[in-house]
Amino acid sequence: MHGSCNELQLTLGRMDWLYLSFQSAQPENSDAATSALPLDWNKATSIYDFHAKDIDGNEVSLRKYQNFLVELYDKYAERGLRILAFPCNQFGKQEPGDEATIKKFAGDYNVKFDMFSKIDVNKDSAHPLWKWMKVQPKGKGFLGNAIKWNFTKFLINKEGQVVKRYSPTEDPLAAESDILKYL
Repeated sequence: MHGSCNELQLTLGRMDWLYLSFQSAQPENSDAATSALPLDWNKATSIYDFHAKDIDGNEVSLRKYQNFLVELYDKYAERGLRILAFPCNQFGKQEPGDEATIKKFAGDYNVKFDMFSKIDVNKDSAHPLWKWMKVQPKGKGFLGNAIKWNFTKFLINKEGQVVKRYSPTEDPLAAESDILKYL
């Protein structure tokens, strides 16, 4: 799925984002794409060890994104950047709707990037992917690793490693120069 950052900024202020940058496609039905989750998120070696439910409730292996270049803006679509959005209701209960409501809201604004089911990003109930990203050397936050508010962003390289974490207050355009390094 492709979408513009402007759509993302304007319409999905209640979501956390994951920017991914990869190179060439790997078939979704490959053995790697169907590998099992690690028993313990601490044993993961990259984001490709995780699964998440998409907005329609389908289990998606993040290996699907391995060897893709995930884009921030439509202007980089041909170069491979993708945006993954994970709705979260842990911040002021700003995302109370169910997946169908969230999907309709995003669709009303012609959002086309990959959306996943609502998850927790903090506490014991946090999705394993988010637990893992927050403790990576370049995924650690300011004043602790907890996600402070919606719009926390992670930039992931083609190897599935966190290369930078952006605070909720950082303009997504500020990430553009970093993203270009990995396209």
